[in-house]
Amino acid sequence: MYFSDYMNEWLYGKEGYYKTFKAIGKEGDFYTAVSTSAFFGASIANHFFKLIQEEKADKNGWLIEIGAHQGYLLCDMIQWLYTCDPTLVKSLKFGIVERQTEVQKAQLAYIQERFGNDISITHFNDIADVKVDYAFVVANEIFDAFPCELLKDEKIAVVKEHQIEWKEASSELLTWAKTHRLRQGEIAIGYEDFAKAMAEGMKKCDFVTFDYGEKYVRNDFSIRVYRKHETFPLFDEELLLSESYQKDDITYDVNFGHVSEAFLNTGFKEVAYETQARALVRFGLIDLLESFARQTTQSKYLREADKIKTLIAPTMMGDKFKMVHFSK
Repeated sequence: MYFSDYMNEWLYGKEGYYKTFKAIGKEGDFYTAVSTSAFFGASIANHFFKLIQEEKADKNGWLIEIGAHQGYLLCDMIQWLYTCDPTLVKSLKFGIVERQTEVQKAQLAYIQERFGNDISITHFNDIADVKVDYAFVVANEIFDAFPCELLKDEKIAVVKEHQIEWKEASSELLTWAKTHRLRQGEIAIGYEDFAKAMAEGMKKCDFVTFDYGEKYVRNDFSIRVYRKHETFPLFDEELLLSESYQKDDITYDVNFGHVSEAFLNTGFKEVAYETQARALVRFGLIDLLESFARQTTQSKYLREADKIKTLIAPTMMGDKFKMVHFSK
């Protein structure tokens, strides 16, 4: 089978890696910005609140997260919106795009734990199911989990019995690669359909998403496997695909140029593209931390400041992760 089909089964198949709820953080295979600090979600919510104040976003619209894991990010955003204006949790509607039933159950249980019956969540199985007048949509690390093809020397990867082989690539794929000056690396599959579904389902939308990658073609493979915070390049001799398949996470660096192209071609405009550090500071992260310092103990402040350093330090998440904001 083509590598994209293999990766899709690896992550989303009947026994796939994301079929059931996965721990993120110290007990899991990797960390995310969401698992690092609640101030990540609060900063994004602060940005959304400013858009509402400027009447650029609809206070009667939807706040939707895609790929919400346990629901930390959405809940952190709701908590901050309530702090800014308690009426917003009554006027806004809240949704999560999540296809896995077991993960939906874990999300609902966590949201119940955080807010009791005060917050109602609508689950959508697919982004194409979202049909609304306005939505502020947020996502963290979803584009790196789209299946991809692997291209090298005008050949495409196929997998037989968990072994990678190479066959001649189609003329269509080679044309795409030549147009984008890609000679070797990953070609994500599904960005165009995803952007089209968002454009068709939402009359107006702000989409803010974070992921690791760049806006240029690297012409090298970044695809890798994560296992309990260890990283294994896909072509590492020590990595046995038969052992990692559906048990470990598999991912690659996002080509944000490809993401932007997909969204711009469906009528979105790109509002901003910048490092995670610049975005979070612009969203008000430092102001939120300073406000927190005035309300808490020195020890609690220092602990939170240390977490935030992980989010914005150039040598940690700050520069490698990027934020892109599309609007329609």
